[in-house]
Amino acid sequence: MALTISILQLAVCALAFPIYLLNFLGLWNWICKKCFPYFLIRLTAMYNTQMASKKRELFSNLQEFAGPSGKLSLLEVGCGTGANFKFYPPGCRVTCVDPNPNFEKFLIKSIAENRHLQFERFVVAAGENMHQVADGSMDVVVLTLVLCSVKNQEQILQEVCRVLRPGGAFYFMEHVAAEQSTWNYFWQQVLDPVWFLLFDGCNLTRESWKAVERASFSKLKLQHIQAPLSWKLVRPHIYGYAVK
Repeated sequence: MALTISILQLAVCALAFPIYLLNFLGLWNWICKKCFPYFLIRLTAMYNTQMASKKRELFSNLQEFAGPSGKLSLLEVGCGTGANFKFYPPGCRVTCVDPNPNFEKFLIKSIAENRHLQFERFVVAAGENMHQVADGSMDVVVLTLVLCSVKNQEQILQEVCRVLRPGGAFYFMEHVAAEQSTWNYFWQQVLDPVWFLLFDGCNLTRESWKAVERASFSKLKLQHIQAPLSWKLVRPHIYGYAVK
């Protein structure tokens, strides 16, 4: 089976040779950073339509973690185009972090469409190093479709814990590796190297639930589901929340 996967990976990589060449020349990353937001805004619209009920369920108790003032301070890491904004409660104070500065103009549009929120600021930074965000300053941290593409899952979860106040909550929704005995997992392995380039560092075969389970949270509510998505490769999902 491993040999079959390797042969098919080589075949897929051969078909994607122009992309690999651009990557070797150092051009592909620049192209991705410029173009990916335009692609993502269409992709997230489709994802939100198909996952709306799950997102409403996930974020239904956000307000329970508001501070003494009643205002909820929320940090979204890997915010992208602001696809989650409409699911946040009224009056929520939102800070966004993303390593790609090209998302900012899309965020401005999302902010204008979600006047029920109080937008604080957009920080250009990787989730593994959010030093601009103070220790214990957030009631809630949100990551959706982020752990699949970060360089170091353990480090980003350490940063999540650092910026959360005691008793604050971490919310997540991530696509993950399928069960290893399935055809879906087989094709995830075959396509993963090219998928990584096409989708700006996204990995199909990460078992992200293991990193979340190892993180230092006092309480964890995590569910595995087959998401109602058109693309079978990314249907395996985890979602839930953890309390610091």
